[in-house]
Order: sequence, then C-alpha cells, then structure tokens
Amino acid sequence: MNRKLRVGILGTGNIGTDLLMKIIKSDVLECKAFVGRNLNSAGMRKAVELGIPISDRSIDAFTNGTFNVDLVFDATSAQMHKKHAPIFEGMGILVVDMTPSQVGDMCVPAINLDKCINKKNLNMITCGGQASIPIAYTLKKTVPSIEYIETVSAISSNSAGPGTRANLDEYINNTEAALSYFAECNNVKAIINLNPAKPHIDMQTTVFAKVDSCDIEIVKIAIKQCVAEIQKYVPGYKLIVEPVYESGRIMVMVRVKGAGDYLPKYAGNLDIINCAAISVAEKYAKELN
Repeated sequence: MNRKLRVGILGTGNIGTDLLMKIIKSDVLECKAFVGRNLNSAGMRKAVELGIPISDRSIDAFTNGTFNVDLVFDATSAQMHKKHAPIFEGMGILVVDMTPSQVGDMCVPAINLDKCINKKNLNMITCGGQASIPIAYTLKKTVPSIEYIETVSAISSNSAGPGTRANLDEYINNTEAALSYFAECNNVKAIINLNPAKPHIDMQTTVFAKVDSCDIEIVKIAIKQCVAEIQKYVPGYKLIVEPVYESGRIMVMVRVKGAGDYLPKYAGNLDIINCAAISVAEKYAKELN
C-alpha cells in the first residue's frame, strides 16, 4: 500500500481549518500537524475534535522536531511566510504558500501544475487569482493582442477573515503580478470587493480584456474548455456569463460556490484557493509513490 503524504498546516484560521477538512477527505494526504498560536481558536477546537495532533508553538513546532512532515501548507500571512520560507527550505520541507507573499513559484493548477512539481515553495497567489488567471491565460492564447486586463472579484464579507483583511495590499500586488506573468500583459488591474450583503453572495469574478479584435466563437470554445479543466479540482467553479465582445472589449464572468467543508458554501473564495492547493499536494503525493 502506498504511503500517504504527511502534511502539516501552519495557521489555524478559516483557510487552515478548511484545508484540514479537505485533507481528511483525501485518499493520499494525511494531516500530521495542525499548528497555530491559540489553543482556544475555533480551528484548534475543530482539530482536537477530529483527533488531529495540534500545537500552539507556531513554526517552532516544526523546527523542534515535534512533527515529522513532508509538506506544509503555510496559511499565516504574507509577512510571516517571508520569515518561514527560508526555515522550511533549510529543513527540506515542501511548502505550499497560501499567502500573497510573492516568495515561491506561482502555481495555477489548470495552467502549470506539471511544471511546478519539482519546486520546493509554491505560491497559490490569491483566491481572485485562481479564479481569473486561467481565464486571462486562455484569452491570451486565443486573442491576437491584449492591451489591458482587469479582474473584479466580489466575495462575501463574512468569508474574508482577519488574515485576508490584513493582506489586501499584498492581495492586489500578487494578483496583478500573476496576471501579468501568465497572460503576458503588462497593463493589468485587480480589484476585490468585500460585499456585506445578506443573504451572503457567492464569489463572483469578472474578467475584462481590451483587445484590437477577436473571433468570439473561438474564444467561447476555449473558455469552456478552460472552465472544464478547473472544474476537475474546483467542482463549484461555473461560467455564468459566456465571453461577450463589444466595442473592443471582451467580458467573461464566473462564479465559485464552495463545497461547504468548513465555512458555508457561499465562501467560494476560500474553496477555490484551497482546492488548488490540495490538487498540488495530491500531485506531490502521487509523484512520491
């Protein structure tokens, strides 16, 4: 029987706790450490309930030999990951960075998962990046020339925890850097809207591209193929407005509904980045065996 990949989670907030629930469902991953700073946090209490080993020693729980893991999901903050990255590198531990730190190699599974498998530190960019970059990348492949790309992600305010709120500037910078890299367009803009509406809204991302010309039928076919590829690891990802071309602009809109593993299903922003990260870890696990 093949050994499961031993993984740890650093950061016990919404992202980390949802990752834990997804790891438990995985056939090839096993959570050996759920690590944070507060034993009384909701995430810690959930881990205890599930029988998962915990610690409030933060990264020291890994450096002092308390836990033996192959891979760590760093779900802390961009600033903290900049400190953690060289430590994990020195220990030879693979890292999947859930923060917008811009430290590791950028990974969007629908685009470059196979190329990422030999990297030691992978950055999952942002939730808006995971939703929009495959669309922008597909447009780049099907449209002769793109002058400008803009993405707007609207999420429920309730699904944005303190880590997300503390990293809003980093969110914008990392999303724009990734958009520019994958879509090969220097003129990009990323916008995030924290919507307090009730009932809570599902995550919705719109991609706009200013172009000289396009064959919209070719674009539609390519976008549908792109969406189908993402749905392999994010089942709640859905195209809700097919590509529209008007006055030199293409517009595409997608919606992401979460699996409801930890937060409610409206928290698609949490789900898409975590599903992307799990797909990376599962790829590592299969390569290991």
